[in-house]
Amino acid sequence: MTMLVDETVPPHKAAYDFSLFEAMESEVRYYCRKFPVVFDRALGAELYAEDGRMFTDFFCGAGTLNYGHNHPYLKRRITEYLARDGVMHALDMYTVAKRTFLSRLREWVLAPRGLDHKVQFCGPTGTDAVEAALKVARRATGRRGVVSFTGAYHGMSRGSLAVSGGRRARAAGQAGTADVTFVPYEDGPAGPFDSIGYLERMLSDPSSGLDVPAAVIVEPLQMEGGVYPASGDWLRRLRELTTRYGVLLIFDEIQSGCGRTGTFFCFEHAGVVPDIITVSKAIGGYGLPLSMVLFRPELDVWSPGEHTGTFRGNQLAFVAGAAACELWGQEGFRTSAAVGARRLERFGAELRDGDPALAVRGLGMVLGIDLRAAGGAERADRIQRRCFETGLIVELCGRDDEVIKVMPPLTIDLARLERGLTVLHRAIQAS
Repeated sequence: MTMLVDETVPPHKAAYDFSLFEAMESEVRYYCRKFPVVFDRALGAELYAEDGRMFTDFFCGAGTLNYGHNHPYLKRRITEYLARDGVMHALDMYTVAKRTFLSRLREWVLAPRGLDHKVQFCGPTGTDAVEAALKVARRATGRRGVVSFTGAYHGMSRGSLAVSGGRRARAAGQAGTADVTFVPYEDGPAGPFDSIGYLERMLSDPSSGLDVPAAVIVEPLQMEGGVYPASGDWLRRLRELTTRYGVLLIFDEIQSGCGRTGTFFCFEHAGVVPDIITVSKAIGGYGLPLSMVLFRPELDVWSPGEHTGTFRGNQLAFVAGAAACELWGQEGFRTSAAVGARRLERFGAELRDGDPALAVRGLGMVLGIDLRAAGGAERADRIQRRCFETGLIVELCGRDDEVIKVMPPLTIDLARLERGLTVLHRAIQAS
């Protein structure tokens, strides 16, 4: 493999003081246990600990920082807004910041894709968007049932947990699945499955036990489930089936959206249009919390105030999100992201050639390195720890955390991308 000369930093010797965090924070904290340093500042694809140690970030806030840390174009817009005492909180009232965001969203994202969907701002996180999407689907159809898929992850509140596959997360939230039917995803650890054919059989049989549901909710690219991209054919068949039976199709683009897969929305690869889209994470541009539901105009069945919330619209996120939408009109931004995606694809092919036991899946600027048949979760954990020790942050996903999830910023330059891939490759070889 052609790699950059190793420029990684040796394992740190600093003794970080975690005592205040450990004394005051709940035991539920998670990522700080995997990456035990105290972070202080960040820029682009690089994170710096308080002792000055630098880490290349291939995690990007679980897809929240698609545009990297402190992107200068976005930062300038935020600081200008703060300097002029722009409104910081407004519930769902009209503001200049919201108007600008909606205008840019329509101009650079929705209109070029022929989408006329209405926009509903929800609470600040992705699970709020999922809750609202399920609620509006049931409200619009008068039906309660929802079909979801194995390996799905849609959030940590009760409705979102009910349509998520993970037993551990559902058990912690005591979330039942009474109105949810789970069907195998197109692909997964057990191999391919004709889930559309199965659904067709169930819906066409009046004695199948499955009533026509309100909605089908699906991730066009399963991230937490192990980086499984749905094929275009599968998504098109799903769209045709749901249309035929009057079932609303919800695409969860919370982690796969905002350019992560090479197009703004992952579903664009299949050439289909869903009824409802959930968006969060990187839509806030700068790492600022923002979530929303997009739905066809005829599905706007809400009465005023019927689904409310104190933080349904973060004004600073509107400012940063509007600027992020504008980036999609810049040819240099799109070209740079495409170059990075091609390099990541070649890296995956090189890994497969070097070790046929590795399964490598991905799309655009996300790559999943599946170690299920090549050392499993224990090896994945060793690789993650070795990466961290030598200056790279990567996350694990999959049923047993056996998949290394590689998600650099869309804005990363090739030199930094190569540096991170060098660290990752050496960690894989050494594990």
